Amino acid sequence: MSLIRNGVAIDDAWVRLDDDTPAAPGSRAIVSLQRWKAEKSRLTEILAGVGVLLKSSESAEDIADDLSVLEVVAVDFPAFTDGRSYSTARILRERYRYLGEIRAVGDVLRDQYGFMVRCGVDAFELSDAVDTAEWIKAVNEIPTAYQPAADGRSPLFRVRAETPQDAWLAY
Repeated sequence: MSLIRNGVAIDDAWVRLDDDTPAAPGSRAIVSLQRWKAEKSRLTEILAGVGVLLKSSESAEDIADDLSVLEVVAVDFPAFTDGRSYSTARILRERYRYLGEIRAVGDVLRDQYGFMVRCGVDAFELSDAVDTAEWIKAVNEIPTAYQPAADGRSPLFRVRAETPQDAWLAY
């Protein structure tokens, strides 16, 4: 698996633990919501960092009270046609003001990159079959935002309103 965070390919310091895999003390692990609920205090004691994987059928509200201790929230995109994790990412950023990493996992496609970023996703877990260099090209393909979103970029209408009129003559 490859990981792209904030438009840069990086080594992934996190492991994803199945519900029956023991947690190695001092590691950074992403666990299921069910495991998090069952072992919350133990995991925060023994791990160097904890993250939770939310399936598309699970809600951001389920971890809202725990966001201060979660360094990563992985949101699962099980299929191209399932967009519920877009909403989850946006709720995490906008309603709960989550500042940690929101990682897209599962059926993550290059064509969806810009939309996922606009919803607050800042990391992408890619299968080994994916060309990471092509993904990195997608980072700057659409530099202009036309609507407000969770990524913090100013939409074009605001940029225009805040820019002196004579500056637009340069375009």
